[in-house]
Amino acid sequence: MIKVIVGLGNPGLQYEKTRHNAGFIFLDCLAGSVSCKWSAQNQFQAEIASFSMGENKFILLKPMAFMNRSGLSVGKLLRYYKFKPEEMLVVHDELDLPECAVKFKRDGGHAGHNGLRDIIAHIDSRDFYRLRIGIGRPTAGANVADYVLSNLSKSALSGFDGVFDLLLNQFDLLVNGDVARLNEKLAGIK
Repeated sequence: MIKVIVGLGNPGLQYEKTRHNAGFIFLDCLAGSVSCKWSAQNQFQAEIASFSMGENKFILLKPMAFMNRSGLSVGKLLRYYKFKPEEMLVVHDELDLPECAVKFKRDGGHAGHNGLRDIIAHIDSRDFYRLRIGIGRPTAGANVADYVLSNLSKSALSGFDGVFDLLLNQFDLLVNGDVARLNEKLAGIK
């Protein structure tokens, strides 16, 4: 069972609604839905929130180092709480999916995503769950870094709200790692 959910993004107001912050945006939505509050935790260089559902306790983590240094926070938290990598879900933006499409998977490489690359390096494992939130690709010739750091449109933010509502309604499938059933539910989205 998933016990810790990590959202990837960059700290600071200027990045708040950017494509690269899809993981932070999802975690803020989740935290709001269960009425838990974020707390700065310097020992993890992160903001952390926690909540319980039934007998299960979940920890939410937003690394406050920039995206490319997310692994330090994640590694510290996993070691402190003695979580195994397979008890973790990392929520991140995905260029290779259309905007607002979502895929759930376990294991795999980093596919060029620097946040995932850093996490894999710090925990020495690829065996964790990923919730890949589609942001689409920039037009041919456009700078990818500029694209991922640009603000989401109002329609994209609205699309994220709809997808995140669906994910929250299927939270049991998510935290139980039911990849096939959750992806079946997500298949109708773009």
